[in-house]
Amino acid sequence: MANSKDDSLNLFIALSRASQWVNAHADQDIRKHGLNRTEFGVLELLYHKGAQPIQQIGCKVLMSSGNITYVVDKLEQKQFVSRRTSTEDRRLIYAEITDKGRQFIEDAFPKHIDVIDQAVAGLTSEEKRVASELLKKLGKFAQDAFK
Repeated sequence: MANSKDDSLNLFIALSRASQWVNAHADQDIRKHGLNRTEFGVLELLYHKGAQPIQQIGCKVLMSSGNITYVVDKLEQKQFVSRRTSTEDRRLIYAEITDKGRQFIEDAFPKHIDVIDQAVAGLTSEEKRVASELLKKLGKFAQDAFK
């Protein structure tokens, strides 16, 4: 039993360190554009999925954010995002990408993918596929077991 717990702890440490360093590469690239990870994630979401209710953005981006309204405000100041009130429900406010935001993502995202590709180049394509499958399985189990 102790061996299984040691394996679990070793996995946790390796997973945390790998995530930390891969994120460091991604964050360094994002900061070059004057954004943080959450801002970039929101912009990428709006580019790929279209306008989103501001109240629902937080659960859709890959990182946690305590205040999506603040992030949308910052993106709006940079003219990357605009707000639009729903015609069906005036309580619902959508964030949508602007032409300037779309141009930014079209320029920055391919290079960002290259940075991520280089950060994970320590694994072969097959190892990346296996690791992705295992991590999805692990994440789903941890999510379902969370109370």
